[in-house]
Amino acid sequence: METITSLKDLPFFFSVFVFVYLLGYLYVFRRWSPASRPLASSCLISLLHGVSAVYLAARALLSDPNRGFSSPNTPSQNSVLDFSSAYFLADLLHLAVFPSPAGGDALFAAHHAAVLFVFLTCRYLVSHGACALLALLIVAEATSACQNSWTLADARGPDAPLAVSLHRFVTVPFYASYSVCRCVLAPLLIVKMTWFYVSGGADDVIPRWVWVSWTVVIVVAVSVSVLWIRNLWVLFFKEKRNSKIAKKIQ
Repeated sequence: METITSLKDLPFFFSVFVFVYLLGYLYVFRRWSPASRPLASSCLISLLHGVSAVYLAARALLSDPNRGFSSPNTPSQNSVLDFSSAYFLADLLHLAVFPSPAGGDALFAAHHAAVLFVFLTCRYLVSHGACALLALLIVAEATSACQNSWTLADARGPDAPLAVSLHRFVTVPFYASYSVCRCVLAPLLIVKMTWFYVSGGADDVIPRWVWVSWTVVIVVAVSVSVLWIRNLWVLFFKEKRNSKIAKKIQ
């Protein structure tokens, strides 16, 4: 009976994310511009996923006394994998229905599809290794509140003074925390995880092609994140420098 219930988690969580997305699109952000409403609704489900995933993943890990990079998945860990998979499926649906006018959807879609492959193979194919993935999930989503606040404020536009103030307020904390998580903590976890797998620590429960594919997906995803935050820092300091020059000219 427990297995049957767990198999219902993914469609249930997916319906929750779709409901929250529609709630945001049709009600919460109904007065926003047509161009920004889809992005804002996507941020809403991203915020729900990020904050919840950190708590749920941490709880699932701490409740497992046998946790390890090759340990069998517990029911609570599987539930978190389903929860996150449902979010990425819902956001993929968002990308399909509301393609961004600015482009870049292909990269996001590829990222989501790759993460889904990792989570679903861990959940339904090998049923081991969730601890490693959930630890990385915690690191990845630890900055969700800051990131989505920053994105929402930016999407609201310069015509909203509160949004401008919020964007200015969260920019440095977001950039700093994101840099620590994606440029320091995530690589350390990846190195530790990869060394464990390369040493054969999971060969009896996780096929080599599975953990190799996980590693490739994770390394590429983190590398793109590092490049993204690096570009944001460059733009940030460039704008500050230009602002100082403009003040001197005045």
